Amino acid sequence: MSETKFEFTAEEREETTQLLEHVKQAIGDTLQENDEKKIYEHIKEGLERGQFQRDIFGLNPILHALRTAKIAVDEINLKRDGVLSILAYYSVVNGYNTIDDMQAKFGDSVAHIIRGLVRIHDLYKKNPVIESENFRNLLISFSEDMRVILIMIADRVNVMRQIRDTNAVEARHQVAEEASYLYAPLAHKLGLYTLKSELEDLSLKYLEHDAYYMIKDKLNATKATRDAYIARFIKPVEEKLKAAGLKFHIKGRTKSIHSIWQKMKKQKCGFEGIYDLFAIRIILDSPFDKEKMQCWQVYSIITDMYQPNPKRLRDWLSVPKSNGYECLHITVLGPENKWVECQIRTERMDEIAEHGLAAHWRYKGIKSEGGIDGWLANIRSALESKDDLQLMDQFKLDLYEDEVYVFTPKGDLLKFPKGATILDFAYHIHSNIGNTCIGGKVNGKAVSFRTPMKSGDTIEILTQSNQKPKDEWLKIVQTSRAKAKIRLALKETQRKEGLYAKEILERRFKNKKVDLEESLIAQVIKKMGYKENSDFYKDIAEEKLDPNTVIDRYIELQEHKEKTGDGVPAVSAEKFEFENPNEEVLKQKEDVLTIDQDLKGIDYKLAKCCHPIYGDSIFGFVTVNGGITIHRTDCPNAPELRSRFGYRIVKAKWSGKGSSQYAISLRIVGNDDIGIVSNITNIISKEDKLTMRSIRIDSNDGLFSGNIVVQLDDTSKLNALIKKLSAIKGVKQVTRL
Repeated sequence: MSETKFEFTAEEREETTQLLEHVKQAIGDTLQENDEKKIYEHIKEGLERGQFQRDIFGLNPILHALRTAKIAVDEINLKRDGVLSILAYYSVVNGYNTIDDMQAKFGDSVAHIIRGLVRIHDLYKKNPVIESENFRNLLISFSEDMRVILIMIADRVNVMRQIRDTNAVEARHQVAEEASYLYAPLAHKLGLYTLKSELEDLSLKYLEHDAYYMIKDKLNATKATRDAYIARFIKPVEEKLKAAGLKFHIKGRTKSIHSIWQKMKKQKCGFEGIYDLFAIRIILDSPFDKEKMQCWQVYSIITDMYQPNPKRLRDWLSVPKSNGYECLHITVLGPENKWVECQIRTERMDEIAEHGLAAHWRYKGIKSEGGIDGWLANIRSALESKDDLQLMDQFKLDLYEDEVYVFTPKGDLLKFPKGATILDFAYHIHSNIGNTCIGGKVNGKAVSFRTPMKSGDTIEILTQSNQKPKDEWLKIVQTSRAKAKIRLALKETQRKEGLYAKEILERRFKNKKVDLEESLIAQVIKKMGYKENSDFYKDIAEEKLDPNTVIDRYIELQEHKEKTGDGVPAVSAEKFEFENPNEEVLKQKEDVLTIDQDLKGIDYKLAKCCHPIYGDSIFGFVTVNGGITIHRTDCPNAPELRSRFGYRIVKAKWSGKGSSQYAISLRIVGNDDIGIVSNITNIISKEDKLTMRSIRIDSNDGLFSGNIVVQLDDTSKLNALIKKLSAIKGVKQVTRL
């Protein structure tokens, strides 16, 4: 900022006098006693103290404030509080006066608006990325009183008008970008369409100079031709509408330079390729009960005269938009094969579209944003009400009570749910930052990582390499992202602690020359009251449990097993195999079968496809060689044998019991719990007249499955065995193969 003495030029002094008078006349009915005197004294004091300095663009601050005030009263309809805030704000933000001074001089409402302006001024010092949607939301939440946003829009329009010839090109570029990304969309949402278009056009002028002047020159060159064309298009339409007895008026318009440029980029075409450069709006003076009928009548008249493009028909009469917008849009091929967009609506519909809650920005297709839309629509209603914006005081922003917006040290803006803590912020940045977080700094002040964040804070994270996540951290964080990362880190910690604890335990067992069996240690863990193995190993790793105590309990259990003989090893089902080395197939006296018509003593073989045993329902099948094979009636091959070779089927039944044993295969499926194999083999070993020939089991993802081959007498033994195996905890299914 320049330190040279601030002085008015003759032109500035004259314009200042004119603006003061204009603004005074515009808000005179809302001014309070002595307001005029106080504001003159305020400006005079500032001049005497030398507090005014020209900005980077060389603009006179007093004149700048008055120009902003003029835009605010003429185009936004702000009154006393808004204007006084504009004129007094400069001295507060530069530290010459306090908000309390302004409150004492001009009242609570003015002080409230200035407070919002100062907060946003401070927000800009953080150098945020203004293109960010988060920044726009934060800006709105910081303003509290919507007049703060309205003043900022007016101020930005004023700046954009004044910086055309500045030498500060880089600063102008930044101001123009902010106008395009931030202020034009806000003006659009508030229904300030004229200001919105001006901001967009000026932004394009400063940011894309060649494109702006190319379109402007082409529009200027074709203005007379364009106006004449619209007149030619409208004339026959007017005649037909009058002949139909309709009351109406017609507006012709040309798209703004900015919207033409956007269409050229979107459609990837030149200026001449823009469809609806020409547009007319037909507004009917129609009774409510005849609105739709008369709109469609106009549609019929126009499309009889000019060829319509059916792909460009937009019928918001039959089904109005969710915001209440009603209109009929058609595009027709006018004289000289030029496309013209026609909008057909009534006075009531036009009033809703132009001034009601149905803002034009939604109809253009900009995405709805939920709560913000409704809130800004309510603000707009207050803006257009008869009073002087006092209604705005009731619109305190509660929309963002569930969200907070905070800055990183680099100025990036992040959004979190309300109540989110410094620890949430740390995990948002990176898992390792979160895992080693010991606290943070909020606006440079050290705080605990439990501290909730507030909108506008700048957050910095403090870490320490030996820090580790803890279970209670899950109660501190609010975001699902942080919770998931903490759980992942805790699992990894448990895994490492488990390996470390197992290593300690194995070393102690080895020192005491005690063999360590997994099945027995699993029983020790349960007997010591641990539901999870991870908790057991965690206590060992953290030295809460003495390994010597574990060894003592292990030896006690081992001795008890040896005394009682209750000791089949309890192992996991993973890749378990067993072959009986002492397999003896007993065939002292074979079981007797009666085949066909009471024939006995005939040689037979038991089918390998279904392995029938004594007690099964069976039948005989005469083979090609003349021998007989015995099948179960529920054999998988039985249906085919009966249908194709029914003549070779013979009856068969068991008629005498010998002492034969049969090899039976069982398929068993269940949960891979520690000790499951031991329980299965214990059941089989305790069964009388039953021999286990082999067992092959494998596990995957916590489930085991496998085959057991046993030798037994008959179906009664088999059914009893299946019932007992099915009753084992963890076994899901036992089936005979």
